[in-house]
Amino acid sequence: MRMLFNLLWFVLGGFVMGVGWWLAGLLCMITIVGIPWARACFVIGQFAFFPFGKEAINRAEYSGRHDIGTSGLGFIGNVVWFLFAGLWLAIGHVMSAIACCITIIGIPFGIQHLKLAGIALAPIGKTIVSVEMADASRRYNAQAAVSRMRGGF
Repeated sequence: MRMLFNLLWFVLGGFVMGVGWWLAGLLCMITIVGIPWARACFVIGQFAFFPFGKEAINRAEYSGRHDIGTSGLGFIGNVVWFLFAGLWLAIGHVMSAIACCITIIGIPFGIQHLKLAGIALAPIGKTIVSVEMADASRRYNAQAAVSRMRGGF
């Protein structure tokens, strides 16, 4: 089912938004300073081509430890990203979501566009993993948090 949805997604608009992400990545690469954002653009661009069965998750939530992208510097990077590119990519995804949701059949595609719009606003500190890996990571982190809480009493 995921393969069918991904194929339909790619043909009915995913290609255009994926290329939009890659164009943003190329523009970031031109400015040498934008290389960290460019890498995020290319990764999320691949996700935009075939999003079904994958999920964007916070890297700290996934790995259980913080890195530069999930720290204060990552926050600053996301603010810069939002101002220069994130808002425009998010608007493109929201417009695509509205177009998809006009038809009943397009609602799953509209939901994916809204997820991508959220990622477009703040991509630094995120990683793309399978839905199963994201669920397993959340479950593990929740169990670890409960264990820490029980040990603290």
